[in-house]
Amino acid sequence: MAKTNKELADFLRRARGQGDPARAGLPADGRVRRVPGLRREEVAFLAGVSTDYYTRLEQGRPITPSPAVVEALGRALGLDATGRAHLHDLIGGGAAPGRRPRPVQRVRPGLYQLLDSLDGEPALVLGRRTDILAANRMAKALFSDFDQRPPRERNYARWMFLDDDARSLFVDWEDQARAAVESLRFEVGRAPDDPATLALVEDLRARSRAFDEWWEQHRVHQRTHGSKRLRHPLVGELTVDYETLALPGDPDTTLFVYTAEAGSASKRALDLLASWTLTDVPGTRADHAPES
Repeated sequence: MAKTNKELADFLRRARGQGDPARAGLPADGRVRRVPGLRREEVAFLAGVSTDYYTRLEQGRPITPSPAVVEALGRALGLDATGRAHLHDLIGGGAAPGRRPRPVQRVRPGLYQLLDSLDGEPALVLGRRTDILAANRMAKALFSDFDQRPPRERNYARWMFLDDDARSLFVDWEDQARAAVESLRFEVGRAPDDPATLALVEDLRARSRAFDEWWEQHRVHQRTHGSKRLRHPLVGELTVDYETLALPGDPDTTLFVYTAEAGSASKRALDLLASWTLTDVPGTRADHAPES
């Protein structure tokens, strides 16, 4: 029997429920809307497909629309670029084979050298499912020394939701935590049968009510740049901006570099942290890679 694409069905239903008929350009028809969002026939009309066809998609039936239809559905649902990419991933992953583990990720020596050369700026290397593969001295001082944790615990999302220090560190904890959930949601769409990712999600849903609630909303986010507001125990409040760099040859690995505006109080706080921790925080290389 063909596999039902439950992730696709859930995403379409929730995206449709968040749709705005007026923004979509639909005329008022006088009918009372019992629930918010778009009706199935409205999404079908906007996407140029039959209501029956869209209904079967939303039920997770084994259908493979053309790329043009997927794009039309994304426009009809008002999805942003990340949402449209997630829709493509879910449709492409609906018929994926059984769960198969992926190889353990390793950081090449040249990347460790790059992290060490960025010693004045915090920098992290994140892998699949937000595993923290490497961090330089400043990242360990600013966030946490993940090398001192067991391999299973070297994970950004796990730290964000299960460590009280993370809640105390981030002034905007809810925004950062939501982004972590939505990033994991995006990754599940790309690799729906990865056992380690599914195990992480299951564990976090069981142990964190906030994670479980936000996971159910099925929103997706791809971190490319942004800012974080921190209340650091040593240097007080500061704001850092981050940029992400995808690494050639390993699309599942991302370099995060954190900076502060020149001349700002946040930059002075970073410089102070660098001077105070110059000899206190060990080097970049982890003793063991996170479990995959």
